[in-house]
Amino acid sequence: MRILLVEDERKIASFIERGLKEEHYVVDVAYDGENGLFMAEVNTYDLIILDIMLPGKDGMAICKELRRKKITAPILMLTAKDKLRDKVQGLNSGADDYLTKPFAFEELLARVRVLLRRKKTEKTTTLKVADLELDQLRHKVKRADKEVGLTSKEYALLEYLMLNANQIVTRTMISEHVWNEDFDSFTNVIDVHINYLRNKIEKGFKKQLLHTVRGAGYILKDPK
Repeated sequence: MRILLVEDERKIASFIERGLKEEHYVVDVAYDGENGLFMAEVNTYDLIILDIMLPGKDGMAICKELRRKKITAPILMLTAKDKLRDKVQGLNSGADDYLTKPFAFEELLARVRVLLRRKKTEKTTTLKVADLELDQLRHKVKRADKEVGLTSKEYALLEYLMLNANQIVTRTMISEHVWNEDFDSFTNVIDVHINYLRNKIEKGFKKQLLHTVRGAGYILKDPK
């Protein structure tokens, strides 16, 4: 799952980004309001963590603008403003939740999970392709009931492939959804991770699920 973090305090941003990546989330970071709004408009995110006091454009204005443009990703406001009227204003601007600083990362993570779970209320949180299963809430992967251990990046890559099962995904699509804004898609990093992933989900199994489509990209499909 891909998260946008808009936070101008770089130490806090780095702390949150590192923690979320350790939990297998893909994280893009913006350090000012204008760039945060732009990234939220041009990319698809599963969740946006938004500070209120930002240079360029404040979080309240960003939230209202996103909702006006029908961008429905859950928004968690993260701010030092702890007055009741500030919380009410934040929620009324379109935010889904409001967390004040200072905070414990465990609470932030719990709120992130709740918002993502709420978003998927009407959808299954378990992705399946043949005998391969991925639990998006528990971040667990199994094949034929045997648990598969993946790194954070391998997990994010597999999740994206499973969300687009039976469709060809290009290197550009993968770089945009699994890596961050600054990723150089012309390196061989994607190929290396595809090979690592293929080895982990296919070694010891007869059916091949992950295929390379020469000149196009990759596809994860049920061979049936």
